[in-house]
Amino acid sequence: MNRIDRVSAILIQLQSRRVVKASDIAERFGISLRTVYRDVKTLEEAGIPIIGEAGVGYSIMDGYRLPPVMFTREEATAFLTAEKIVEKMADNSVSEHHRSAMYKIRSILKASEKALLEDIDESIAVLKNTHQLQVDHKDHIQTLLSSIAQKKVITIDYFAKHSQEHTERDIEPIGIFYKDSFWHLIAFCRMRNDYRDFRVDRINKVRVTDKIFNNKHPTLKDYINQTAKEHALDLVIIRVDKSVYPHLDYQKYYSGFVSEKKSGDQIEMTFLTMSLEGFARWFMMFGDKAEIVSPDSLKEQVGNIAAAIAQKNMQLSNSY
Repeated sequence: MNRIDRVSAILIQLQSRRVVKASDIAERFGISLRTVYRDVKTLEEAGIPIIGEAGVGYSIMDGYRLPPVMFTREEATAFLTAEKIVEKMADNSVSEHHRSAMYKIRSILKASEKALLEDIDESIAVLKNTHQLQVDHKDHIQTLLSSIAQKKVITIDYFAKHSQEHTERDIEPIGIFYKDSFWHLIAFCRMRNDYRDFRVDRINKVRVTDKIFNNKHPTLKDYINQTAKEHALDLVIIRVDKSVYPHLDYQKYYSGFVSEKKSGDQIEMTFLTMSLEGFARWFMMFGDKAEIVSPDSLKEQVGNIAAAIAQKNMQLSNSY
């Protein structure tokens, strides 16, 4: 990226947030902090009222408005692709708001860009795979996002599957994330006095209260990272014959798949699993066409299960 394009992109980045750290700009464009300072000075010399505060970051003076941003053809098609993803992955309320935003975006596009989107609209599709469930999130997502932004306590009617009970709880929402067909809400539960992961499809009702919470909570990213550390994950490496590899397909993701690489006539696959026993039982489905590289404890698990199966079937044969 040349300097003119980079300075323009920095200006757009400054418009997109209230405060932008110099380190964030440096990381995004792969430049030094010294270069960031020089680019920001260029913007200031061009008449852009930028406020810089040491240890905080840069912001554009409130009330200053710039002409509408023009999008490239690539950016316009990226918006269209994102729209189709949102239609499949989010609930109706989010999809409606995204669709409304797309009308506004289309309204400022050049005629050639509008024509491009119309031409390729039917050439982009997002299909759910066979393992992705059809889930009703009950149009709660937009309400949850609003309460997170406003730091408002919400009351939910929640169905806990493990106890098969409905409970009413006051919670302080932190953030939401999407995983394996389901949206999850991370929140501080006042009833349990601890953080909880609520499946959004199990929330029957949501009521936003007038109470504002001021408690300092971890960010969603920090919470997820900390939770991952608290769950002891075992590193597993296996080698699978190429003949059986295609049959693993999406199953590998449910077993903690991380990466893979070719190794002769085999595929070496790396996993992070929370249950060695569970992984061992999955491995036995195709174990005759694979080998365990590590850990040794997994080899022992598989051996024990195989021995138990052999012994049980021997006893059954002798009893006939």
